[in-house]
Amino acid sequence: MKIVKWLDEHMEEFLLVILLIIISCVSLLQVIIRKIPWIPSLTWAEEFCRFCWIWSVFLSLPYTIRMGNMLRVGVLLDMMPNVVHKVINIVVDFVTTGSMALLAYHSVAVVQSIKASGEPSPAMLWPMWIVYSVMLIGFVLAVLRGIQQIVLHIKHFNEKELSTLEQTMLEAAEEAALAKGGEE
Repeated sequence: MKIVKWLDEHMEEFLLVILLIIISCVSLLQVIIRKIPWIPSLTWAEEFCRFCWIWSVFLSLPYTIRMGNMLRVGVLLDMMPNVVHKVINIVVDFVTTGSMALLAYHSVAVVQSIKASGEPSPAMLWPMWIVYSVMLIGFVLAVLRGIQQIVLHIKHFNEKELSTLEQTMLEAAEEAALAKGGEE
């Protein structure tokens, strides 16, 4: 059960950190190898890093939905009564989830089309459908996170939400406490 909880809370963060570490290491290795004359440069490094950046974009979708960091105008919501605020959040969750579901549906056709073409990537010669399948994975995970947010917003409908300013202040206080705890 702890594994499921950890995956629920940290899966996207973990994958995004791993991708960032891989991008950093491969880019650094490419720079170092480029300066050593008797070792040929890594012809695949730039393409691989580009794929990792693209993958991180699609894997960040479910993360932003889970964290509630999608683009929005929080000040307008803060000015509305709590009930209206909650209803708008649920409507936004439905619209976001529906949009991600529509994108997931159409990405299946895109991945199938690319798979049928048999096109490889230029430098690494990977099948491009593998590279593009992260698009489908990201949208499907975003749909799951969207459903999760809908359930959470409905479940906690009667609880008062913090305003955008209150949330920002709370996050800043938590970060300051973590920084202070790290100094000791």
